[in-house]
Amino acid sequence: MKEKQIKFYITTPIYYVNDIPHIGHSYTTIVADIVARWKRLNNYDVFFLTGTDEHGIKIVDTAKDKALTPKELCDRMSLKFIETWKLFNISYTDFIRTTEYRHAIAVEKIMQSLFDNGLIFKKKYEGLYCIGCERFYAQKDLDENGYCYFHKTKPLLQSEENYFFKLSYFRNKLLNRITDSTHKEYMEIQPEERRNEIIGKLELGLEDVSFSRMAVKWGVPLPFDKTQTVYVWVDALINYATGVGYPENKYKLQKYWPADIHLMAKDILWFHCVILPAILLGVGLPLPKKIYSHGFFTLNGYKMSKSLGNIISPKELVDKYGVDASRYLIATVMPFGSDGNISWQELTLKYNTDLANNLGNLISRITKMAEKYFNLCIPNVDFDLKLTKNIATILKEGFIKNMDNMQLHKVAEILQSAITLVNRQIEIDTPWKLAKTDIDKLAICVYSYLQAVDIIAMYLLPFMPTISNKIWLIMGASGDINEIAKKYFADNIIHKRGFSKGGSRMQLSEILFPRINKL
Repeated sequence: MKEKQIKFYITTPIYYVNDIPHIGHSYTTIVADIVARWKRLNNYDVFFLTGTDEHGIKIVDTAKDKALTPKELCDRMSLKFIETWKLFNISYTDFIRTTEYRHAIAVEKIMQSLFDNGLIFKKKYEGLYCIGCERFYAQKDLDENGYCYFHKTKPLLQSEENYFFKLSYFRNKLLNRITDSTHKEYMEIQPEERRNEIIGKLELGLEDVSFSRMAVKWGVPLPFDKTQTVYVWVDALINYATGVGYPENKYKLQKYWPADIHLMAKDILWFHCVILPAILLGVGLPLPKKIYSHGFFTLNGYKMSKSLGNIISPKELVDKYGVDASRYLIATVMPFGSDGNISWQELTLKYNTDLANNLGNLISRITKMAEKYFNLCIPNVDFDLKLTKNIATILKEGFIKNMDNMQLHKVAEILQSAITLVNRQIEIDTPWKLAKTDIDKLAICVYSYLQAVDIIAMYLLPFMPTISNKIWLIMGASGDINEIAKKYFADNIIHKRGFSKGGSRMQLSEILFPRINKL
């Protein structure tokens, strides 16, 4: 009987389409993809959602500057994200756009439910509004000069009559679910310092927030007052419910909701840890299980910006390192959750060290000795399982511990340790000497290296799906690597004959990771 799959729902934020995809978008999405692929290999029924946020005044202004309608701009920019995720081999289940009809239906349903539940009321509001953030700020939330921390602009005083959400009503409910790990709807926030920030703000109290705009016409109209549109941030947050069928596909919603993990950058954590859960409580939907935020990239010590001309584009990365290597480098260059400084020099050094010198060199060494001594025919011998078992133990323990905690930099260290172990074993065995003194022992050694690399290739799959498959074929392993990996991860049995069968032929290896000499 086929084992029943456990659902796993993972999301990225939906990306605002007033700008093209950059390394920050790529970082979150590639990490999500790696986790999604890992879960699928472990027999989870994965739903992976990403998409684009397409409403609000910034879209109207940007479209006007480009002599486009808002819809034309959204279509053009959303396509750029789709093309970028195709470039990076992102295996999302669904790509949602907030201008879709299905999303408008979901937003209207949730807003009407909040209104019917007495959680929406109308009042006149005056406050400091940052157009870049599309949100109101209290004076205490700005810097000492009264500027927005993120956009370095001074929010303008605005006044209009809007519909407000009774956020203050949910303060204690949210605190209970964030601080009490035994609560049936416990919501984990990582990293710990971000969790503490959210708790600290909640303890200071919550104010009711505006959930509509009168002056912004590019958005979803309120179902109970068509003269106003839903605040763009509220509209955007509802996408996670839309993506899994809310409100019309009840089977799909019941199957995947709530999200097991929301991934995002730290600047939007408040919306996801406070506003979104309060909305869900207001309409009776379960809260997300885990919210994990990452830090910001700086390049050579400077914040990336168009004005400084130091933004790294996805295409630049792929042109320099290739698709799979770029995925690996982006996901592992710094601890997920922390701010980090990167540079082309640092990325190239990691590429050369981890991929060209270690992994690439290992594949090249094995194939060259197999070609030289056995004409690429896999020796039909019994082999010592010790090396393969050591590799399997190292990888199993490291992946299980660190993948669920989003510590992909540690996972990369474990992968490199396993690769290094095989390289060291080759040095210990001195196959070049065995070729002259004991060809039978050499055959056993080569067979052992193949089986160890097969294990490594299966664990590399979430990071480098195309390269992993290439390595699998080069090693002469049989069957589809993804299907073999699923079976292996389920039972962790290393058969005596291994994955690369004796008598099969290997393939000559191309240079998988050409060394880059100019840092």
